[in-house]
Amino acid sequence: MSVTEQIFNWLAIAFIWVLGLAVLAVAMMFIVDVSQRSDTVRRNYPVIGRFRHLFTKLGEFFRQYFFAMDREEMPFNRAQRDWVDRAASGKGDTRPFGSTKNLQPVGTPIFVNAAWPTLDEDAVEAPPIVIGPGAKRPYEAPSFFNMSSMSYGSLSRPAIRALSLGTAKAGCWMSTGEGGLAPAHLEGGGDIVFQLGTAKYGGRKEDGSLDPDKLRKIASHEQVRMIELKLAQGAKPGKGGILPGKKVTAEIAEIRGIPEGQDSISPNRHPEISNDEELLDYIAMLREVSGLPVGIKTVLGDDGWIDGFFGAITRRGKDSAPDFITIDGGDGGTGAAPMPLMDNVGMVIHEALPLAVDLRAKHGLTERIRIIVSGKLITPSDIAWALAAGADFINAARGFMFAIGCIQAMKCHTNNCPTGVTTHRKRLQRGLVPEDKADKVANFVDQMRKEVGVIAHSCGVASPRELKRHHVRIVCPDGRTRRMDEMHPDPVRQS
Repeated sequence: MSVTEQIFNWLAIAFIWVLGLAVLAVAMMFIVDVSQRSDTVRRNYPVIGRFRHLFTKLGEFFRQYFFAMDREEMPFNRAQRDWVDRAASGKGDTRPFGSTKNLQPVGTPIFVNAAWPTLDEDAVEAPPIVIGPGAKRPYEAPSFFNMSSMSYGSLSRPAIRALSLGTAKAGCWMSTGEGGLAPAHLEGGGDIVFQLGTAKYGGRKEDGSLDPDKLRKIASHEQVRMIELKLAQGAKPGKGGILPGKKVTAEIAEIRGIPEGQDSISPNRHPEISNDEELLDYIAMLREVSGLPVGIKTVLGDDGWIDGFFGAITRRGKDSAPDFITIDGGDGGTGAAPMPLMDNVGMVIHEALPLAVDLRAKHGLTERIRIIVSGKLITPSDIAWALAAGADFINAARGFMFAIGCIQAMKCHTNNCPTGVTTHRKRLQRGLVPEDKADKVANFVDQMRKEVGVIAHSCGVASPRELKRHHVRIVCPDGRTRRMDEMHPDPVRQS
């Protein structure tokens, strides 16, 4: 028998074995499927019913890359992600053949271009604003666009390092999120906002209450410029933070002050605070202990609470006010959360921001309390709208995630993020090079500020901070647009 015939025989035998094993596997799956009771499709259509789960899983991938149009995806569509990618890569944003954005949906903002736009030589940078002038260490915040809260734990160490280095280069602040202050936050040397969540991570005693000495130590870092007391966040208003145990490494456990490997579930509110007066007392205590400006982060449900809160401040005195209020949108954020809370609880930012700004002015607190806004604001038009509506600062989280490589794979809570942004698996983290991504973060922030400036100059003002409500028209249900200052009259600015 020749060598060729021997090889042919071996291949034939191998094929028969493979075919036999395949038939056996199908037979076993058939028996398992018709016997099990939990899956109706597999019980009625054994073997082939298994493909339903495969196709469902692959559908997310195929929709993102092949079938979804540029403006269709949620929570962020391809056009938005592409803008961040071009900005982070330092590429120009000039596009041919007209806009792909549908400008007809109700609520779409249209900016009012001036007959005589601002000349480039007359344009000026947006000036810094002081937050907490009465604090021992007031903060002169240089940038109107900054990084929102994202915890070390939810995000990986390389991701936090990249964001720390990048925000420092860009001259904007980064918020720690509720997961405590990590060495990676301080590595870049930039400004830090320390967020104190309901579990007091990083500044807690064993029983979960605040340890003033730990907070004082955190505030002693020169880079830590403000403290944000988190009452609620857009992803899950009324529920605390969630970090699965598989993401609680030894380092994260030490930073947070919790057991390693166990689910990290924050209380749904601060146990020490149950009314406006107790909240003001707690803010005063934090400001006294830290010496820093202190503010709160929350999600608005209606105008009742914040109107009453501002009333409590005016009765007690303006010095009792938080130095800033961060208003988050009720339509979700970077953190994993129950779908009912993401989908149906809390006001969206386009309603909440004008409401908060107007009530602040009504109570004469415009110059005392700075309003920071966050919630799916990711493009220059989003930021320009927020400034026109009355925000003093805008925070973004997912835009910064896209800048360091996030592809919206929706795997954040599984510890299997393919880009290394939200995983603690070393194999997946190695693809994220912090030094490279830091440049992309800086480019993203710089391009954002530049293009918001372009919108401002088109409206005829010299600086983005000069944008007002009369510079924006809003698409209404009848298809026509109305000026935003007609729908939400510009609040009277008073100290």
